[in-house]
Amino acid sequence: MVPSPLIENDTRWMAFALELAQEGARQGEAPIGAVLVDNYSQKVLAHAHNAPISLHDPSGHAELLAIRMATSALQNYRLPPGLTLYVTLEPCTMCAGLISHARVTRLVYGASDPKGGAIEHGARFFEQKTCHHRPNVTSGVLAEPCGALLRDFFRSKR
Repeated sequence: MVPSPLIENDTRWMAFALELAQEGARQGEAPIGAVLVDNYSQKVLAHAHNAPISLHDPSGHAELLAIRMATSALQNYRLPPGLTLYVTLEPCTMCAGLISHARVTRLVYGASDPKGGAIEHGARFFEQKTCHHRPNVTSGVLAEPCGALLRDFFRSKR
């Protein structure tokens, strides 16, 4: 069986998001990374790791920082079609709302978050009637290493 280019790209970009998450952990931030990629050119538009502590900003989530960087560079509050956001952890409600408002075409995330996630858990934001834009969602890409990084990080804090 020939591997799908989509699966290969998903693994490639999630591995990059995982590297960003590891950098965040080295800085004492929760290890969550995000990469925004153009589906057509396979070029990175923006990337970030969680930084609420260093930014003194509770909204300093990796998804928000990457989307903010991209919209600023593009000089538009909405993203163009054809972008995929790779995130190591299931987005929270705040980030799900942002993903919808920014018009992200596709969301790929690694580890599920039964406590704080809002895609397949909690609010299930994209399933709400009031949600204006629903990205295509793929979950579980490199879920084990993404989840292990988070578990190890928080275990070391206890």
